[in-house]
Amino acid sequence: MSERVDGRGAEDVLLELLNTTPVVAGSVRDALGAPADGRAWARAHGGTGSGEEVAVLVAARDALQDVVRGRRDPECLNEFLQDVSSVPGIARGGLEWRLRVPDARRLPVELVLTWARVEESRPGRLKPCGNPECRRFLLDRSKPNSARWCSMAECGNRMKARRHYQRVRDAGAGA
Repeated sequence: MSERVDGRGAEDVLLELLNTTPVVAGSVRDALGAPADGRAWARAHGGTGSGEEVAVLVAARDALQDVVRGRRDPECLNEFLQDVSSVPGIARGGLEWRLRVPDARRLPVELVLTWARVEESRPGRLKPCGNPECRRFLLDRSKPNSARWCSMAECGNRMKARRHYQRVRDAGAGA
C-alpha cells in the first residue's frame, strides 16, 4: 500500500478497517456486511470492490481484529500472504518495490502488511479500546503510549463517569 491512500495514510485505512464493526445502539453493525456496503468501502479505499475482494477483506479484518485483541496468534495472517511477492524496480529515479498479488487480494494484503509495519515500528500502539463494551480500536500516537479510548468524548467520558458512579456508590454503601 502506498503511504497515502485517497489522501489518508495507510495506517488510517487499517484503523478504519478494524473499526468497521462498531456497536451502534447496543448491537454490532458490520459496515462491510451488506454486499453493496462492502463494495463501496473497498472502492473508497483503493480496492476493486469485487465480491471476492470483499470476502477476503472481511476475513482479513476479522483475523486482524482477533490478533490485535490477543485472541489469535499473528501467524494466522499467513493465509493472506500466500503466493504474494514483492519485486524491485526503478521508478522516479529510485528503487521501488511492487507488490505482486491478484487484484482481488491486493487491498487485504496491503492492510495486513500495514499492520506488520505498525507492529514493527510502534509495537503495542495498535490496541482495542479500553471500554469493554466498545468494539473499536485505536492507534496510540501519544508520546507515553497511554491512550486507552477510541474516543475520549465517547468511551473515555463514559468509563470515567462509570468509575465515578462506582466510587460514589461504594462510599455510600460504607457509610
